[in-house]
Amino acid sequence: MNWLAFWDSPHSIYVSARHKDVHYRMIAEAIARLVPSHEARVLDYGSGEALHADIVAAACGQLLLCEGAPRVRSGIAARFADNPEIRALAPDDLKQLPDQSLDLIVLHSVAQYLTPDELSRLLTQFHRLLNTNGMLVLSDIIPPEVRAAAAAAALLKFGAANGFFLAAVAGIARTLMSNYWRLRSQYGLTRYSDTAMIDKLAAAGFAAQRKPKNIGHDQARMAFTARPRLFDEILSYTQIKNINMRW
Repeated sequence: MNWLAFWDSPHSIYVSARHKDVHYRMIAEAIARLVPSHEARVLDYGSGEALHADIVAAACGQLLLCEGAPRVRSGIAARFADNPEIRALAPDDLKQLPDQSLDLIVLHSVAQYLTPDELSRLLTQFHRLLNTNGMLVLSDIIPPEVRAAAAAAALLKFGAANGFFLAAVAGIARTLMSNYWRLRSQYGLTRYSDTAMIDKLAAAGFAAQRKPKNIGHDQARMAFTARPRLFDEILSYTQIKNINMRW
């Protein structure tokens, strides 16, 4: 089993129906606040089940939910079949989208499951798809110093505030015996410092900055916004980077 197969299978990451509902509503409301206009085309890459994607769709012109897990993607398509503003896509479908056709791209809680090379290729694709005034948001980025215990504490706090504390306690215990923990032990999670992520985005052609707050309940993790650089800015960055490497 790899990460994609895990997310496409029944799992207990969400400790209860209440947890899943509150989680997806929180993410949808956060993304909706980022939408620049009611005409905007928005891509949520690695959307998961996106239970409350209709909240985002109500704020934009078109919402593309890109999900690599086939079973999850089929569920999205069925759930929002009657909503013409929402479209479910596979990752390969992005190749068919025109250049500079998107206004907002969100990559939430995905980067930790990708290798650095996989993320670099994805950022290059995002750079092609974003229009010159568009924005990329990466969130739930795990810093190197943040350990699993911090995530568990954040979940317990989130559960206490939203009525599923006891389920969270039981869920953490289940996770330690689950495929998730075995995969995490085998592959690990990819982590970035704020400087490393900003440099990675710059290498893909973006001007980026860290945001004061993460999207979601875990504020030990980070969020970044990035906008496409102009060609001369990319060239200048590359030249400066090469000079620094020589020194």
